[in-house]
Amino acid sequence: MLVRDAMSTVVLTIGPAHTLRQAAALMAARRVGAAIVLDPDAGGIGILTERDILNSVGLGQDPDTERTHAHTTNDVVFAAPSWTLEEAARAMAHGGFRHLIVLDHDEPAGIVSVRDIIRCWAPARQQVPA
Repeated sequence: MLVRDAMSTVVLTIGPAHTLRQAAALMAARRVGAAIVLDPDAGGIGILTERDILNSVGLGQDPDTERTHAHTTNDVVFAAPSWTLEEAARAMAHGGFRHLIVLDHDEPAGIVSVRDIIRCWAPARQQVPA
């Protein structure tokens, strides 16, 4: 199975000036664990994850004043839609992260997460008799 078969194609895209609270609210509303941050001043495409927000709050930083640009990962590992899920899982395990931005012709085409991969690899849920 390929990344294109597992990835989410509807992604949340935010800017570097969003506050962490705004980013968290948008992520919660869409039930996603990561957002693509488009910041031409910081190299283009980055990623902000729920873990980044949690780390900031855990440090006592104010989510109403902290901006996403200060918490965005800009040194991103990108996947291609043609990667196998094994390649994506290997990249995630090697890098210690749970989301990969999928680029198609240098443009964001989606995000693939560990959850997406597990969903594809796990057998279909079966009803357990009560």
